[in-house]
Amino acid sequence: MRYLVIEGNIGAGKTTLAKMLAKDLNAKLILEQFADNPFLPKFYKNPERYSFPLELSFLAERYTQLNTELRSASLFHSLTIADYYFMKSLIFAQNTLSGDELNLYKQLFSIIYNSLPKPDLYVYLHLPVERLLKNIKKRGRDFEQDISPDYLNQLTQGYFDFFKQHPEYTFLVIDTSNIDFVEHKNDYDKLKSAIFDESYNKGVNLIRL
Repeated sequence: MRYLVIEGNIGAGKTTLAKMLAKDLNAKLILEQFADNPFLPKFYKNPERYSFPLELSFLAERYTQLNTELRSASLFHSLTIADYYFMKSLIFAQNTLSGDELNLYKQLFSIIYNSLPKPDLYVYLHLPVERLLKNIKKRGRDFEQDISPDYLNQLTQGYFDFFKQHPEYTFLVIDTSNIDFVEHKNDYDKLKSAIFDESYNKGVNLIRL
């Protein structure tokens, strides 16, 4: 495996796990760059007004970052781990855009999507919405505190719809409701083993740890 994606809904722990694995395995790490996006805080306060510029800005940022990072050869890392995949752009856009804006977005997305490398394994960390909200509150980002359960449920459905529509990928959906891979090393080791020590068929593979 050379290219691993760790994904999940907001608050699922994808970035934390990606960082832990990259450090443990001396892998190249690609983290989504969202902290400086000027539209994000505005979007959470006024989604109707700022959804289109937000999604366009994310589309441009994600493509630029992934295209640069994934195509630059590394002499020091045999594995690349990213905490997001480009398809995330469309999943989120389908929940925030509609009508002509969504149609235009899909056209732009399709133009550039096929030019990017595809992951060898796509891991999705699954948590129930109640746990996601708890994690969001715990990390304390001001602009995330107004995220609704309905929005998180819609994103979860968007991810699973994406999985069903792309049987050519290898998806590993891991229910992490019963583990804490940050606080307990045994849980982290089980999660790491599930990702790297097992073989999975193309399509959706579901496990609970």
